Amino acid sequence: MKNRDVLLVIDMQNVYMPGGEWCCPSMPAAVRNTKKLIDSETIGTVLFTQYIAPEDPAGRWAVYNSEYRAINEDAFQCDMIDDMKPYLTDENLIIKSTYSSLTVEAIREAVLKADHVLLSGVVSECCVLATLMQAIDLGAHVVYLTDCTAGQSDENEMMVRRIAELFSPMHCIVTDSDGYLAMVSEGRQN
Repeated sequence: MKNRDVLLVIDMQNVYMPGGEWCCPSMPAAVRNTKKLIDSETIGTVLFTQYIAPEDPAGRWAVYNSEYRAINEDAFQCDMIDDMKPYLTDENLIIKSTYSSLTVEAIREAVLKADHVLLSGVVSECCVLATLMQAIDLGAHVVYLTDCTAGQSDENEMMVRRIAELFSPMHCIVTDSDGYLAMVSEGRQN
């Protein structure tokens, strides 16, 4: 039976894969472990985000999007990775234009109804961290999946893990995909 947890798969786009402009070295492992969770069919809802630069960005986003225009306009780099495409639907793929996924109303609503929000994706020290912090501020109970997230370096991934651990156990559970699946099977997610 599926639970009421939401798996949020953040920005698994080609730009972060090996050979991509913003390669995250552990992205292949994060993809593999995220697929394992999705395929386990134990998670109630799976939502995917895709960063797409807005046409008329506000404030510092105008500078950011100007600086990275070539990447933002490269359809292949911005496309979702092939490994995630079989799971995508019109309902579960949500476009965002900020670091935090929770600036999108549909995602925020799903997270607020969930027992836990599981974080997967890239970039650990950017979009994942921003989402983590906003989810905690909204009162969500976060599960930071250490083997389902990827940063631009091992050092950055460890830094975000340490930040997540600062909020454990009250606001955040820090575990890997196998640890989460064990918690679900044992019914001890709280």
